[in-house]
Amino acid sequence: MVYVDGFVLVVPKKNLKAYRKMARDGGKIWREHGALEFKECIADQLSVPGMDGKKISPFPKMVKLRKGETVFFSYIVYKSRAHRNRVNAKVMKDPRMGEGMDVNNMPFDPKRMAYGGFKVLVDA
Repeated sequence: MVYVDGFVLVVPKKNLKAYRKMARDGGKIWREHGALEFKECIADQLSVPGMDGKKISPFPKMVKLRKGETVFFSYIVYKSRAHRNRVNAKVMKDPRMGEGMDVNNMPFDPKRMAYGGFKVLVDA
């Protein structure tokens, strides 16, 4: 089964162009080093009816979404956790990762980002 790194983060709408460039550049680097997929997904529908008919909106609550911001759900797919570790080691050593990656000048707030590595339970 494949292994997935997943991210949820907030991007001010005024920074979408800069975020897209950063994501495209990053995606290219991850794919060159062996990632199977690299996806950046912008929020489209965040408030949907729950099974009890009441509206649920977990992402906006989780990230404390503010006016003028949007949510991204992003993920990178690998062959396995070991493959992920090898790919990420290469990515972190890639000199292109330092270009434009000033932590104090990111197009999103890294303090409001959630991240985790996930084993795939079902691949239908």
